[in-house]
Amino acid sequence: MKQHIRNIFHLGVKEIIELAQDKCMIILIIYAFTLGVLVTANGTPDSVTNAPIAVVDDDHTQISKRITDAFLEPIFMPPKTTTMAKADPGMDSGEFTFTVMIPPEFQKRLLSGKKPEILVNVDATRMSQAFVGAGYIEQIIDNEIKKFSKDDSGVESELMTLDLRNKFNPNLVPTWFGGVNQMISNVTMLAIVLIGAALIRERENGTLEHLLVMPVEPFEIMCAKVWSMLVVVLVATLLCVLVVLQGMLKMPIDGSFALFTLGVALHLFAVTSMGIFLACVAQNMPQMGMLFILVLMPMNMLSGGQTPRESMPIWVQDVMLAAPTTHFVMFSQQILFRGAGIEVAWKPFLWLLGIGSVLFVISLMKFKKTATQS
Repeated sequence: MKQHIRNIFHLGVKEIIELAQDKCMIILIIYAFTLGVLVTANGTPDSVTNAPIAVVDDDHTQISKRITDAFLEPIFMPPKTTTMAKADPGMDSGEFTFTVMIPPEFQKRLLSGKKPEILVNVDATRMSQAFVGAGYIEQIIDNEIKKFSKDDSGVESELMTLDLRNKFNPNLVPTWFGGVNQMISNVTMLAIVLIGAALIRERENGTLEHLLVMPVEPFEIMCAKVWSMLVVVLVATLLCVLVVLQGMLKMPIDGSFALFTLGVALHLFAVTSMGIFLACVAQNMPQMGMLFILVLMPMNMLSGGQTPRESMPIWVQDVMLAAPTTHFVMFSQQILFRGAGIEVAWKPFLWLLGIGSVLFVISLMKFKKTATQS
């Protein structure tokens, strides 16, 4: 037993030393957990930011000016006052994403009890802003009309008011959500790439055959690769959380850091086992890359990080329970954002342990078969 542990330890150290000598992989790791997270978090926010807007004011009254002045930064850029003749060309050229057209006699019709209309044109080719931005505009105009009606009549026109309180992210900072999702994606990507590349590199260089003729077993070789790559990615992940998410993006960590570390280790156990299976199926790195794309893209898109699982068809939700990324997203959001403890996170942990064990056994069987054929 001691000899098995000694072999697994020394083989794992060998893997870490070989990785440290691979400059391309080191650069990839550093980029994935620093600039890769920062650029995604800040470059593709889920909310509307600095949307260009134009206003065609044909009324020139108090209410029309109040509506124009209500479009504030950072949601919208300072609104540009334009004419009807210039509004459509401005949208055609991409100068404006939204144009708000206030018709003549708008205030007069409003005070007479009629329901005047405001036309809002939206450039729907900018999908990230179109739907959300149109909702913001409707809400802003509605609020200004209600305030104006109250000021003019002295009577509160609303029967009730909503007191909204945002939990876990009070200021609705989009970079927190984007940064965590990108980190989750990079953890899975690097775990599969690193362990797959290590196995294929040894097979192409002939060092795998050298190991097999030594007094070591395929089980020891596989365990060494799993624990070494697990440790490397785990350390990079924890540094990313502390330095990038908590330090640079100012994201508070509400839950237990130790509990999150345990969850990441379970996830890495599952995906490194998957990486070995893919490397055994592939004959070379190009094939490994194709398999990687086919496996990773569905897992990332359907795991619940980009779109809530509840909005997916039931059968997709059921199928994706077999993917480790689904449970990684669950416990990461529960622990980092909501401060959940083991009483909530134990289910994703149990799923990851079961998925990882199954993948490890399947990968070990495939690895033994591939090793005997080499």
